[in-house]
Amino acid sequence: MTTRLDVNGVTVAYLTAGDPGKPPLVLLHGLGDSHADWETVLPDLSETHHVHALDLRGHGDSSHPGKYSFELMRDDVLAYLDATGIDRAVLVGHSMGAVVAALLALNAPHRVSHLVMEDAVPPRPGSLPRPPVPAPDEPTSFDFAAVNAIRAQLNDPDPAWWQALSELAVPTLVISGAESPIPHELLADAVDRIPDAVLATVTAGHYVHTEQPTAFISELTRFLGNH
Repeated sequence: MTTRLDVNGVTVAYLTAGDPGKPPLVLLHGLGDSHADWETVLPDLSETHHVHALDLRGHGDSSHPGKYSFELMRDDVLAYLDATGIDRAVLVGHSMGAVVAALLALNAPHRVSHLVMEDAVPPRPGSLPRPPVPAPDEPTSFDFAAVNAIRAQLNDPDPAWWQALSELAVPTLVISGAESPIPHELLADAVDRIPDAVLATVTAGHYVHTEQPTAFISELTRFLGNH
């Protein structure tokens, strides 16, 4: 069952697992998903960390304020860290959540011990065309307004995001799904830009952590052990 916390003008729902005395690890899901998307890897992660799985704004049980951007989500997560007394955490993001995690690490590197981006990185201008899509006929479990707001930023990203990767001062792991539609060369180029980054490729699609949870945990554990 999720708990709710008011931060940055919205209510953020979250689930915690593991011993509170262990190092904190924050999970950030992808577009249209929720904290429940991590259930395949949560038991393993909670053996070694105190895990916080968040519902980003517009998703799950969190507020649906109608205003969405990577920067707003970044600020929500940073406010969550402040409110829960987390000084530094391992930050793990999938897809949209990976970009949110990266922007937080760029904005406040002292709050992030390790950054893990699953099959996404802050896009380079022109690298990830994402035109708007029509709203579905049936209601969605999340606020569909978030979809085109996020797609617009992917389609025409702030060039400063990509430029800033060369100054990212956090050990970083990028996990690529070998069969994902996300361009592998974009992830590889991002790893080349980041001073302390490694790229791991897993035979999976975009959802590496659900399609290949054992491999996902293995890559994550190896990375954390080496850093």
